[in-house]
Amino acid sequence: MLKEFKNFIMTGNVIDLAVAVILAGAVGMVVTGFTNDIMMPIVGHFTGGVDFSDLKIVLSEAIVAADGTVEKPENAVMWGKWVNAIINLIIVGFVLFLIVKAYNKTKKPKEEKPAAPKGPTQEELLIEIRDELRKK
Repeated sequence: MLKEFKNFIMTGNVIDLAVAVILAGAVGMVVTGFTNDIMMPIVGHFTGGVDFSDLKIVLSEAIVAADGTVEKPENAVMWGKWVNAIINLIIVGFVLFLIVKAYNKTKKPKEEKPAAPKGPTQEELLIEIRDELRKK
């Protein structure tokens, strides 16, 4: 059983999958950094310095004790974070679109296969068979 497990783990597909998962995590960090650290400040600049992640609708205020401890936390709909997520999705989608478009331009166009030589149709074959039978 241990030998079977070793063979399974050492196959190329499992190793390729492990590499893909690790790379996906690294790409995820790059994408998050790009959107949060580069694009969102630009979006915030054009929206008058608004940080969407702070926007919310407070349903019930936090209850704070006299000593400053929070007895009951604030209950709020954080709609600004949702707007940030949508903006991030649009930015990432657009960048991926540009990358795929550029990649598709680098690929060689597929050569069309020459059309197969056109043979006689079924009707022509039947006519030939009929004529041959008449000769006999």
